[in-house]
Amino acid sequence: MPRSDQMFDRNWMLLFLAWFLATASTLGSLFFSEVMDFAPCILCWYQRIFMFPLVVILAAGLFPSDRSITFDKNVVRYSLPLAMLGGLTALYHSLMYAGIIPESLQPCSQGVSCTEETIDLLGFVTIPLLSFLSFSTIIALLMVLRRRSR
Repeated sequence: MPRSDQMFDRNWMLLFLAWFLATASTLGSLFFSEVMDFAPCILCWYQRIFMFPLVVILAAGLFPSDRSITFDKNVVRYSLPLAMLGGLTALYHSLMYAGIIPESLQPCSQGVSCTEETIDLLGFVTIPLLSFLSFSTIIALLMVLRRRSR
């Protein structure tokens, strides 16, 4: 059985990885829109709404005031719903981008099209897929953290 300090350090590392991924995703999103001049579609905005607060919430969990307190329970409680909603939005966007969801169910009727091809790395990696992978990884890290903190 690991000592409580070792458990704290492992949980902190999981939380740090989730924060790092949320921060990298946020910076990548801002890079695409501000530097590359890719206008975000409505679904991209919703994904940003779910991703950007994760940077702050997860960072707050990295610096608990007392090491004896299981800080990760509260962090997971607040960040997991955001990550799940963001992941569902990214999944919907990815399915729409792939043409699986019919045009009649697409919310992007005005402004930038949600299926506009801006980046296509290796023939299949798109911005919606990157977002989905990011949210999925954050969800997985938070679920492990939640399970370990019980």
